[in-house]
Amino acid sequence: MAEVAPRPSPRTPAASPGPASDTSAEALLRRLEWTVLKRLDGLLQGDFRTLRRGNGVDLADLREYQLHDDVRHIDWNVTARLDVPHVRQFTEDRDLTAWFLLDLSGSVDFGSGDTTKLAVSAGFVTALARLLTRHGNRVGAMLYGSRVDTVLPPGSSRTHVLNLLQRMRVPRPRPQQAPAAARRRWPWRQAPAPAVGGHTATALADLLHAAAPMLKRRSLVLIVSDFISTPGWEAPLARLAQRHEVIAVRLFDPLEGALPEMGLVTLEDAETGEQLFVDSTDPAFRQRYERIALAREAQLREALAGSGADTLELATDDDLLQSLLRWCDLRRQRARLKTAHRFPAAFQRATASKEGRP
Repeated sequence: MAEVAPRPSPRTPAASPGPASDTSAEALLRRLEWTVLKRLDGLLQGDFRTLRRGNGVDLADLREYQLHDDVRHIDWNVTARLDVPHVRQFTEDRDLTAWFLLDLSGSVDFGSGDTTKLAVSAGFVTALARLLTRHGNRVGAMLYGSRVDTVLPPGSSRTHVLNLLQRMRVPRPRPQQAPAAARRRWPWRQAPAPAVGGHTATALADLLHAAAPMLKRRSLVLIVSDFISTPGWEAPLARLAQRHEVIAVRLFDPLEGALPEMGLVTLEDAETGEQLFVDSTDPAFRQRYERIALAREAQLREALAGSGADTLELATDDDLLQSLLRWCDLRRQRARLKTAHRFPAAFQRATASKEGRP
């Protein structure tokens, strides 16, 4: 049973998306407000629209006048041309509600350099949550460690964002040491291994299933995860994308795609505790590691593309601000393509028939 808004742990946060001296959530938020929010402010306005029609300033459509319609919405120019009364429909002005579905499992707390995927996640969530709330929108969150352990109801204050960041930075329990008999071939495993010492691998489907009944109205849903999970999350993600605007924020580290020469090393599964002693100087081993990583990458990209969700990729060795600016620019380009002028269907059919003639 998930706990709603539990009290934050007094322990010092384990990771932060910046220098080690910035140990408080307040310091992180203040830094992001100066370095990221000032550049992003205004870029996302108007990108997330409601499907409802109502009172607003953006014209959505025209339709014939019906009984009890507000006569102030009659478009007299269209009425005069068609000899039939028509009224204007506007996109309803509504506050946006955004939900962060956060994967905080053991595999997210990994980074080959100075920055972990968890630190990148904290920076992204803090920046976007504050960007949304400062314009009057509300943000909520569901936090998943080995299960959905925290549900933070939507709020719109700066304190609410700080509360969310503090809950993200509460250290999750690490798996126990795996016995020798339970050690498996972790780098090549196609599906996560069974539980070791009571700890199981990530099941992202559990988080998506838990989120579905929580979202009563159409919302912006941001799923922040590395998507290293047991199979079965694809269908719940597609169902969420049918009703909500879903953005899959994928976290990754370069070491997950290619293993460098590091000599004799011990690889440990951060979620199940399984270990494997390998020789990373073996070219055949590194080639097999990279081949399986490429296959998983292709499978993951295909699953995300087929779900209907938008995708944002954040790497531990990339600048957060530049990644967000590139993503905003791509969204703007796609929006312009979707809203391009369209000819009437009859004109399109006539043009197609002419082009098909020999």
